[in-house]
Amino acid sequence: MSAISVFNDAPTAPPKQETKILADFRRDTTPEKVYLAGREYITEDGQTSIFPLLWKIKQQIGSDPTLIPGYSPVLGLSELTKRVVELALGKDSTAIVENRVLGTQAVGCVGAVRLGAELLRRWCNNSASWCGPILLPSPCDDSLAETFEAAGLGDVCYYRYWDAKSLGVRVESVLRDLEEAPERSVVVLSASGHYPTGADLSVDDWKLVAEVMMKRRLFPFFLMSGQGLSKSFEKDAWPVRHCVSLGLEVMCAQSFGHTFGLYGEQVGHLLCVLKHNSLLLAVQSQLEKLVQTLWSSPPTGGARVVATVLSNPAHLVEWQEGVRGYVERCMLVREQLREKLRLLGCPGQWDHLTKQTGLYCCIGLSGQQVEFLGKGRHVYLLPNGCLNISAINGRNIDYVAESIHLAVTSL
Repeated sequence: MSAISVFNDAPTAPPKQETKILADFRRDTTPEKVYLAGREYITEDGQTSIFPLLWKIKQQIGSDPTLIPGYSPVLGLSELTKRVVELALGKDSTAIVENRVLGTQAVGCVGAVRLGAELLRRWCNNSASWCGPILLPSPCDDSLAETFEAAGLGDVCYYRYWDAKSLGVRVESVLRDLEEAPERSVVVLSASGHYPTGADLSVDDWKLVAEVMMKRRLFPFFLMSGQGLSKSFEKDAWPVRHCVSLGLEVMCAQSFGHTFGLYGEQVGHLLCVLKHNSLLLAVQSQLEKLVQTLWSSPPTGGARVVATVLSNPAHLVEWQEGVRGYVERCMLVREQLREKLRLLGCPGQWDHLTKQTGLYCCIGLSGQQVEFLGKGRHVYLLPNGCLNISAINGRNIDYVAESIHLAVTSL
């Protein structure tokens, strides 16, 4: 038998930044170590958690004898789609009334992006008028470009989003880059809680962006991985609703890991708003075909939990109150961190900490300062100075603030 493997020439893929940082953190034996590079919402006691309501619903679903085990429909649970579409667009959305909305359950947010990318690739192959490219915000999740490229859309470019000097969104650069983008380009937009910076466009900024999108005939592909975690459920969805109200076709990749604590369940959803309802059946048939080649049918466990909560008015209110508690705690941590840095006399302005929203925050440290935090203070965050604000709590906030102060004043 030949000793040669078909994988002999396969190179070792470089690890993602987050994977390497987590490995470094786990090897660190220092008791004071702090990990701020994760993506899960971390409670005050330092744990990922799920609302008691959701535990109760999961137990009820698990003991329900009427739920016969079996594969879910190809496009997922219809009740889930109905409720998450309403959550994103509003129950009174004209697009819903006119039956121009199509939803598909997906395997997490990445799965929703991949499914949307696959659908776009077929649009690209079948329409001479569509030429790309895919425009991503800079910075963004590293896996975004890889996901589009894996779907066969290799023409991936970036538009300038983050301004390291002002520590906020470069609105002028966003508008300029979109103005110069080829017509019919696909523009990936963070509806709220931009990862990894936590910096979002204002309502006025979004209006200007939407104008450019219409003028240049650009296609908006929204990411909404934590609706309700930045400002409110209504405000976080406003950019999507505004574009739909202007008559734009949109895609939106939704995820419910953060807001439901169902990280291992991978409950994602791809929302498509079309120009005309006459296109609905054709697009639906294409999505069904794509899903059968990607994951056959989506998992049902977490999807049933989300659908149950969103379908029950009492559950819905309790869940929304719980999410608001997350938002209030994250904002309190931001305020406390800013105040502690001020009291320490840390050089620079730190008001941007409370202007950013959601789970993520970019504090504006250099790569050298971030390296100092990891090696010298055992505080681990992303190389671009971004971190998960929920991972800071009453036990470590003083140490984190002191470490940031030392990084700024020593380098």
